[in-house]
Amino acid sequence: MPPDGSDLEHSPAAASAMTHHPYRLVVCGTDTDVGKTVVSALLVQGLQATYWKPVQSGLDHGGDSGWVQRLLQLPPARCLPEAHAFQTPVSPHWAAELDHTTLHSEDLVIPNHSGPLVVETAGGLMVPLNRNLLQIDQLLRWQLPIVLVARSGLGTLNHTLLSLEALNKRGLRTLGLVLNGPLHADNPRTLEQFGEIPVLAQLPRLDPLTAPALANQWQLHDLGTKFRQLLDKGLR
Repeated sequence: MPPDGSDLEHSPAAASAMTHHPYRLVVCGTDTDVGKTVVSALLVQGLQATYWKPVQSGLDHGGDSGWVQRLLQLPPARCLPEAHAFQTPVSPHWAAELDHTTLHSEDLVIPNHSGPLVVETAGGLMVPLNRNLLQIDQLLRWQLPIVLVARSGLGTLNHTLLSLEALNKRGLRTLGLVLNGPLHADNPRTLEQFGEIPVLAQLPRLDPLTAPALANQWQLHDLGTKFRQLLDKGLR
């Protein structure tokens, strides 16, 4: 049962969940602390997907995997273990060095999982995973569609448009943007204009942040329809 005692299996989000194809996507950010994990939880619940964060830096309170599992009350089978979990909350390449190890691209093969899968990256697109590999290099290896998460307010235009330029330059498919934070009167329109990509949702600060609150946002933004159309298009 979810935190408020309701049955998510019979919620509006679950009713619109897309289980007829093994949808897989990656949640990336324009920066750290832009709300990737919240958006990942939104997608895991709405798509009835499994969650995987292959690289975790910082293990307070169980890391992001533990947080998502507790928030959504996921069974263990829907929260896959990290490929690397480092103690210190710093860039993965340095966190690995502090733990006297090295992160290799071969460690980050997408799991052999038959159902929908949401993969959350660590930090922004250009974060180093080791001294020779950037996060965006790993995205090239995965070749999965991307949801880009950004802040809603001041500074997001530059960060988001630069991130989109980097993704486009490498031929990576970005499904759309999710903006986190106070609703902004102009930034979504400007990002759609210059980024030539849809803003799929604007998520306000949710207080309290609960599974039912995320389900409400999923329904409010009609994300079931949006993702069905976007992901089905990629399967054709």
